[in-house]
Amino acid sequence: MRGGCRLFPLPFLLLTLLRGLCHGREPAPGAVTCGSVLKLLNTRHSVRLHSHEVKYGSGSGQQSVTGVEASDDANSYWRIRGKSDGSCQRGTPVKCGQAIRLTHVNTGKNLHTHHFPSPLSNNQEVSAFGDDGEGDDLDIWIVQCSGTYWEREDAVRFKHVGTEVFLSITGEQYGHPIRGQREVHGMPTANHHNYWKAMEGVFIKPSTDPAKHDEL
Repeated sequence: MRGGCRLFPLPFLLLTLLRGLCHGREPAPGAVTCGSVLKLLNTRHSVRLHSHEVKYGSGSGQQSVTGVEASDDANSYWRIRGKSDGSCQRGTPVKCGQAIRLTHVNTGKNLHTHHFPSPLSNNQEVSAFGDDGEGDDLDIWIVQCSGTYWEREDAVRFKHVGTEVFLSITGEQYGHPIRGQREVHGMPTANHHNYWKAMEGVFIKPSTDPAKHDEL
């Protein structure tokens, strides 16, 4: 067998476990992992989390975060990172309850929220903030899910550490210059508007060589 592992006739479950060990498989093969780049779909409104170099005309004036229906928009990719450098090794499955940052790939800004009203619904504004992936403590979110790891097929919530709101969409649409895009905001209550699911992306697998575990 690959990697020098020799398998003998064993009960099926034990055989499956040994094969996983021989191949260096992560604890949860379907889990979202640190360093992965993905799109996030709001399951209630069927739009993907999005950002772009368009600033809010009110509130903080920071880079806006919206929801878009298109599945092929390159501005909807986000990188999964730890709450601080070195806290989320590349390829490590993200645990339920873990603190993460979501960094917008094309602009290098982090998903962020703060005590400004959102422009359409008057909930809490969500923006993209920082430079080259470095912002502040208001960029940190907790992944809320029901198992041990954040599984790709599961709907999860993101709860903001600093203000305790949930990343949400309730359907309000912008006009010019981002006509049809949905407002993304923070809500204080957990409900069906704040479930998100991992969609398209590149999911990093853990390396079997510890020296190849890059830190984010």
